[in-house]
Amino acid sequence: MSSTIKGIVAYPITPFDRDTGAFDPKPLHTLLDSMISSGVDAIAPLGSTGESAYLDDAEWETVARETVDYVDRRVPTVVGVSDLTTAGALRRASIAADAGADAMMILPTSYWHLGEQEIREHVTAVADSVDIPTMIYNNPATTGIDMSPEFLVDLVSTVDGITMIKESTGDITRMNRINELGSGTIPFFNGSNPLALQSFSAGASGWCTAAPCLAPEQVVHFWRLLEAGDRSGAGAVFEQIEPLLKVLVSRGLPSTVKAGLEFLGVDAGLPRRPLLPLDDGTRTALSDTLSVARGVIVAS
Repeated sequence: MSSTIKGIVAYPITPFDRDTGAFDPKPLHTLLDSMISSGVDAIAPLGSTGESAYLDDAEWETVARETVDYVDRRVPTVVGVSDLTTAGALRRASIAADAGADAMMILPTSYWHLGEQEIREHVTAVADSVDIPTMIYNNPATTGIDMSPEFLVDLVSTVDGITMIKESTGDITRMNRINELGSGTIPFFNGSNPLALQSFSAGASGWCTAAPCLAPEQVVHFWRLLEAGDRSGAGAVFEQIEPLLKVLVSRGLPSTVKAGLEFLGVDAGLPRRPLLPLDDGTRTALSDTLSVARGVIVAS
């Protein structure tokens, strides 16, 4: 089981009708077209940006199938299948595979603290249940579960279905350690926006980010410069988009991204409660940094 995913892995929001709160596919189509035409390398629906935790089972399946169908293999899709229970994650993995996803991502989540053996059995069951590669995702800030670089690399080494790592602690030393432990052969992805530039120097295969929802051309331009070996040029672009990246993670991503899309004329509705829309101060900061980021000149 292998994967060729690399580069910019873009995380779309899940749009809701502003009046009814129901899933609204039209803004999602607009967003997907914008990100894909700008050159993102993969689409990853139903992560934290996509409010996966706030969708019921029927909604989750609808969003998963709608996204994979609409992307239509223009780029790979990486569907987030995380759930509190192993049974729920297995169900979601089956749906993702049946829908035609190219890969899936699993973030261990639990009300009770999980030990390493519990995590291992949970993610192994899910990864081995379908014939698409799995990205194992570490984000203790949202789950309270922290997997060490040693444990993550061991999972990739011992579980056939797990082929990639997403590391989101914001600690660059962990990425360096993953690269060292895997002898540079294990694909790992940065999930911390402020570390995008450093992570590629540490050997990251890609950057998992919601930023392409708002500034897709600029984020892709940054990556293409790095890919071409122009670190100086990439650094200059990153310096201009970094303020936007910081504002995006200053609140919950659904709230900030949906507000940003509203500034761009795309009504993706409101974040689902208990998440709230942005306060006026954050909206102003978002508007200002968005203007600067989208003002970065992208060479044709």
